[in-house]
Amino acid sequence: MTDRFSEDDVVMTVTRLTRRQLVRFIEGNFIKPQLAPTGYVFRQIDIARLELLCDLSMDLDLDETGLGIVISLIDQLHTARQDLAVLARAVDNLPPKVRSGVLASLGQT
Repeated sequence: MTDRFSEDDVVMTVTRLTRRQLVRFIEGNFIKPQLAPTGYVFRQIDIARLELLCDLSMDLDLDETGLGIVISLIDQLHTARQDLAVLARAVDNLPPKVRSGVLASLGQT
């Protein structure tokens, strides 16, 4: 399986996506592919995001403003989850007595 996709690959892979929509999603900064000399290059995560954008725009009939709001909230949630995972690993690496104190202060003894 490849980890890089061309515009043609993307339109064939995301079956509900038209080239026109792809351009609108790129211009709207909903998706940020890498720019190569041969054109845009997409990653697997871009494919997943395009699938989500198609679902939101087609199934829920969201316009670009609605898409911007929902995608922004999803991105914020994803960032918060990453931050929480980093914090959880840091707490796990504390000495047992300190970790117990931190967890107790959080109400998770």
